[in-house]
Order: sequence, then C-alpha cells, then structure tokens
Amino acid sequence: MAPQVDDIKIPPIRNGTVIDHITDGQALNVLKILGVNENNVDSSISIGIHVATTKEGEKWKDLIKLEDMELDQVAVDKIALIAPNATISIIRDYYVAEKFNVELPDKIVGLVRCSNPNCITNKGEPVDPKFFVEVRNPPKLRCVYCDRVLQNISDNLL
Repeated sequence: MAPQVDDIKIPPIRNGTVIDHITDGQALNVLKILGVNENNVDSSISIGIHVATTKEGEKWKDLIKLEDMELDQVAVDKIALIAPNATISIIRDYYVAEKFNVELPDKIVGLVRCSNPNCITNKGEPVDPKFFVEVRNPPKLRCVYCDRVLQNISDNLL
C-alpha cells in the first residue's frame, strides 16, 4: 500500500526556516539559491522531494527544513522565481512564529541574467539585468533591454 500524506515524517526543527510547497523537482535548485552545500552546513537540513500534498491544485511538492537559518529578502525573491507557490515559515522554539507566501514582484532587478549573449547586460556594461514579469505561474520573464523571454530561470539565477 502506498504511503499516505500523513505517513511521511520529516523531523521538526527547533529554530529555522521551513520552505513548503516548492514546485515539484525544484528543492535542489532552492538549496543552490541559498548557497547550501556539504562544505557550509553546520545544522540539519531535511529535504522532501516529490512529496504528496493535499493542497488544492497540487498533487506533488518539495519541501526543505533548514535548522538555525532564516532567509533574507533576496533569497525569498529568488525562491519565488522558481517556486511561485512556496510558503515560508519561520520556526522559533518548535512553533511557527511567522508564515507567509512568496510573492513575485512586477519587475525583477539583479536576480537573474539574460540568456541573450548579445544583451547589453552581458557585454560588461554597468547595467543591472531587469525583467518584467509577464506571467506569474509558472513565471515568464521578459528582458527590459532586449525583449528576450527567459526560458530556464533556475539556470540563469545570479
């Protein structure tokens, strides 16, 4: 018999951050965004990949629990680019102190690079990459300078 949603257990964390409802298959990209790797981890990290969910409109999700780590706004904004339905919970003494949904702003500045090698942002000019958000879910970004639509956001994160 296949496990039910309630059968899957990931241990609670005392203090830190839970990133839930990550787009299925994006958990490792979220860890990449956060700069988490085997060389800089001092606390536990739990990762659930392809976990069943009961949330309406979702069948599968990923989730990450990061002990002793809270995210800054830049990290949250980057997560919104690849997991627009994610929720962030700040845990203190095993309880949810704060919980919020990630939000994708109308304009993205300095978080992703344009995939067009001829774009002014890739020519060594002192210009920050800027994108308009054309579609929120899944995110579709258009470069302000060259009008290129970014195809693979996770590969172009700065």
